Amino acid sequence: MLKKYLLATSSAVLMGLGTNAYSAVELTMYYPISVGGPLTEVVDGLIKDFQAENPEVKVKAVYSGNYDETRIRALSALRAGEPVQLSVLGALDTHDLVEQGLVESFSDLATDKASQDWLKSFYPALMANGTLEGKVWGIPFQRSTIVMFYNKDMFREAGLNPDQPPKNWDELVQTAQKLTTDKRHGLMIPSTGYPYWMFQAMALQNGRQLMNENGNQVYLNDPKSVEALQFFHDLAYKHKVSPAGTIEWGTLRQSFVQGQTAMMWHTTGNLTAVKNEAKFDFGVAMLPAKEKAASPTGGGNFYLFKGASDEQKQAALGFVRWMTAPERAAKWSMATGYVGISPAAYETQALTEYAKTFPQALVARDQLAVASPEFATYETARVRELLSNAVQAALTQAKTPKAALDDAQTAAERLLRPFN
Repeated sequence: MLKKYLLATSSAVLMGLGTNAYSAVELTMYYPISVGGPLTEVVDGLIKDFQAENPEVKVKAVYSGNYDETRIRALSALRAGEPVQLSVLGALDTHDLVEQGLVESFSDLATDKASQDWLKSFYPALMANGTLEGKVWGIPFQRSTIVMFYNKDMFREAGLNPDQPPKNWDELVQTAQKLTTDKRHGLMIPSTGYPYWMFQAMALQNGRQLMNENGNQVYLNDPKSVEALQFFHDLAYKHKVSPAGTIEWGTLRQSFVQGQTAMMWHTTGNLTAVKNEAKFDFGVAMLPAKEKAASPTGGGNFYLFKGASDEQKQAALGFVRWMTAPERAAKWSMATGYVGISPAAYETQALTEYAKTFPQALVARDQLAVASPEFATYETARVRELLSNAVQAALTQAKTPKAALDDAQTAAERLLRPFN
């Protein structure tokens, strides 16, 4: 089907290219690998399958670190004049990529009815970060929400019902206190890597989104935001259920499967890895509520860079459509734990059967009903760093939560002034 699509959309261009008309269209894609699970083999396998079905297109994947490292490397390559046609970058990067004129709008390229229907096929919560000024700039791929993993065996040992994880902040603290012993913590929430993301979850649960839809205002020191960071701080210093200081993003999954904590918050992108590594009965739950249940979305979107030829644009569009088709979305979700990006993915036989035996795979999807866009603004990387530094300053007691967020708010307003 995709081959027909590519031929239909690019044949006119290809026919005008003389003796080289039928040489393969080459695409270079930058891809972040520092996310949960052994992803490169899965991505390589998908690319191999795509090329087998579409021998007129060759895709070269450049694996390039975490989201920030991938963005820096891809943009450096573009500015050096190297051919880069597409990438998976953070969904929160849309404002900056559009403002800097670096990416093509999918809305402008996907003009036929089938393509327009494809743009409407994804969960709305996953489209929010990639949609700006009425156009779609990013297509969901390895997308996530934060979920709570918990050790059911430890729940049983502590006299807790393993089928009733905590549903609100009070229950979270009470449950974590019962699970905390001199050999383990009751709860760990990572505060390196993406500390702004975990804090945003608490702010959302406390009724405060941290930015406006236009991405030019932030509400970091709103009283509800301060209260959320105070709660994050108090898990260690008041309630004594988490380690003091920061908790490493990259090693927390190992801490959980090794029994060093009874509960952890982490990306659902770690789900399959936990499934493969845990030697105990574990559950997955939505994050507990304060004023409401909530989690930010997270993860990466496909972006198409400017500067590609017409046939490269159409080939790249076709590749993204192929990668995000329900069958591939289901395969990707089962291989990693990331959310199946469309309702149709969960209607495939493969994912339907998988969820019957492993219902934990549905939690992140169900949480999309209460999910909000990830923290994203203009000057995203710099504003995000301000917020992450503020969170870490509070968790290490270098500053009070209010002082840390006051400083971050002042600095962020300065960065965002040109956009207001």
